[in-house]
Amino acid sequence: MTSVRTVSSILLLLLVECAARPFYPLPSRRNDRSKQPLQTFRPYNIAHRGSCGEFPEETASAYKRAIEEGADFIETDILASKDGILICFHDLRLDATTDIAQHKKFESRKRTYEVQGKNMTGYFTIDFTLEELKSLRVNQRYPFRDQQYNGKFSIIIFEDFISIALGAPRVVGIYPEIKNPVFINQHVKWPIGKKFEDKFVDTLKKYGYKGTYLSKQWLKQPAFIQSFAPTSLIYISHLTDLPKILLIEDATTPTQDTNQSYWEITSNSYFDFIKDYVVGIGPWKDSIVPAPNNYLQTPTDLVTRSHAYNLQVHPFTYRNENVFLHFNFSQDPYNEYEYWIKKIGVDGLFTDFTGSLHHYQEWTNPFSMGEESASKLLDKIAYMISKFRNSYN
Repeated sequence: MTSVRTVSSILLLLLVECAARPFYPLPSRRNDRSKQPLQTFRPYNIAHRGSCGEFPEETASAYKRAIEEGADFIETDILASKDGILICFHDLRLDATTDIAQHKKFESRKRTYEVQGKNMTGYFTIDFTLEELKSLRVNQRYPFRDQQYNGKFSIIIFEDFISIALGAPRVVGIYPEIKNPVFINQHVKWPIGKKFEDKFVDTLKKYGYKGTYLSKQWLKQPAFIQSFAPTSLIYISHLTDLPKILLIEDATTPTQDTNQSYWEITSNSYFDFIKDYVVGIGPWKDSIVPAPNNYLQTPTDLVTRSHAYNLQVHPFTYRNENVFLHFNFSQDPYNEYEYWIKKIGVDGLFTDFTGSLHHYQEWTNPFSMGEESASKLLDKIAYMISKFRNSYN
């Protein structure tokens, strides 16, 4: 009897340990001292600026919602305030997604700067202290999305963002971007000659982020560092061993720091060079599969060649609305996910609708059993063992 119980216990333990995905315990049974780990067996669900299809982008509520919806990573853009505080905000200018126009006291702050060879006019984050930025409220970017949360949330800082991830009930990774480092380094100065990149890495280190991709340290607090600026990523590679992703604009836009063309930075020779500094690329999805007149054409070999150099591919950005969906997908975002995951074979997806991607993956991935199915399987095995035991009684 004892030996049978032992065999039964071992079999059950092996089943749990060998499952490709951890079982999701009910809240009443969850042990928060040991968080559910990050899944690594399917493409990463990357919450682009949080769940910004529902809430104003880069706000605490958008990130918390993305975590509730099943995001593997929450993504953010890091800029700096006038007084050198790192903030979570996408645009260099405040005009499009805040209520800055309603603050008459800031009218004189409008400026014109040269950004990547072009003049831009507006209210720039670098001309406001953190206290002033905190007095603004964030609005939804697109008019066809839910407007009820406009004016309810403030800009958050990098450390707030990290705290949201670390405070999640399971392991949730972070995916911060070093945004426009050339511009920020030109206009924001830190003591003792520190650069934007130094402050960025210092913040990550302060909260314990370290480790190479899939290392024990990394899995405990997962993070990808992303940037459109190759020189920033190379510089940062000497400061931290965290995995890095080179973001790639469309074919018409050169790199912001080295002025290299799309064709140069997606060549085999460049992949052979950059693979020593990054673990993957984050290209605009239409550069992988061109879509003139909103119809998909023959896929390029970008994903195949990237994988040949052991580089992951995390394209941007997947959005549910018809205005963003190519006609081939029949206005169905699940068809789009199916195409990119099953046919193109990407390794992660930046999405504005974390819940939609999570639902698709839960429905289609054969290892996504859920606790109810897992319990039924365990019960079946226990029953089989019981029959085996009874046959020897």
